[in-house]
Amino acid sequence: MEIFSIATMLFLIMDPLGNLPVVLSILKHLDPKRRRIVLLRELIVALLILMLFLFAGRNILGFLHVSPETLSISGGVILFIIAIKMIFPSAGSITGLAAGEEPYIVPMAIPMIAGPSLIASLLLLSSQYPDQLPELALAVFLAWVGTFFILMFYGFFHKILGERGLKAIERLMGLLLVMVSTQMFLDGVKSYMAS
Repeated sequence: MEIFSIATMLFLIMDPLGNLPVVLSILKHLDPKRRRIVLLRELIVALLILMLFLFAGRNILGFLHVSPETLSISGGVILFIIAIKMIFPSAGSITGLAAGEEPYIVPMAIPMIAGPSLIASLLLLSSQYPDQLPELALAVFLAWVGTFFILMFYGFFHKILGERGLKAIERLMGLLLVMVSTQMFLDGVKSYMAS
């Protein structure tokens, strides 16, 4: 098991650049000092959730009698709904928050940073490498650090891309997310049918 290749895979699944437009739209109504505090809190909550699922996820799902296929199918449905709202934004927020409302765990920590596909990946990795959980935890932390730096310096990206650029990226990421969510759904159905 290569820690850096797993960390890279997890970082790509976290998709901080794809989440950047949504993060900016969620935080734009908050005071700049408060934005950093909220973002830091959400990132730390996401890291704790990821570590929880890495070390105890199989036990939690077993206790709830939830199969990985169910996780994949429900995650695909949730991501699909978010993606449609990204492509066709309405007057309200794509996240379901009222304007100016501060996010708390949902939707930033879950499902944006610690999303269903990332949790499913951690469950899969922890079942494939049950004796290497410390190495997997390091890979999760490295991926999280990369996401942390991109999201904490969101202002830099906002200056480079501008409002129109961010809206274009948001819609493009919505299109990509439709494909990812559909594939996640189909993978869940395929695994369920095979078992």
